[in-house]
Amino acid sequence: METPGHAYLAGCRRGDPQAQRQLYEAYKGPMFRLCLRYAGGREEAEDLLQEGFIKVFSDLHQFRGEGPLGGWIRRVILNVALQHVRRQKQAPAVLDIETVPDVPDENANSLYIQLRAKALTALIQQLPVGYRTVFNLFVMEGYSHREIAGMLDISENTSKSQLSKAKAMLRRMLEKSLAS
Repeated sequence: METPGHAYLAGCRRGDPQAQRQLYEAYKGPMFRLCLRYAGGREEAEDLLQEGFIKVFSDLHQFRGEGPLGGWIRRVILNVALQHVRRQKQAPAVLDIETVPDVPDENANSLYIQLRAKALTALIQQLPVGYRTVFNLFVMEGYSHREIAGMLDISENTSKSQLSKAKAMLRRMLEKSLAS
């Protein structure tokens, strides 16, 4: 079975703006959520998404079709987000839960589940950049500490420590949030 993106692939490789728009529309929701987890706020996530899709379209000739196009796009955009994190020197901005976009998740049909996801995203974005990055790579993306260490040029022990500290900080934030 062909994925939605494969239908537009030839046109995108030719630089057809309509095909590029269709590919973008097919993948923008999940890729924006990915960017939002690594960004300090919505505007930063939008910038990452735009930068990511520019990279996708410029590097599309490298996609060989050996796996799903969506997985390849996800990897390209994740790399853009990680490069951004590496360049970032300042503390992350705090995201106001009201500014989290209403991008419906296909698996989350109830408003309650969507609100919990928004609240958790807002808490994750309050983590320091290092904690947030390791947390997302380990918990959300499923990378091992060895892989994370290689991606971020840190030791495995630093990755484990950052994850532990991120979980502890999230736990405190959740407890504080539930108490108020």
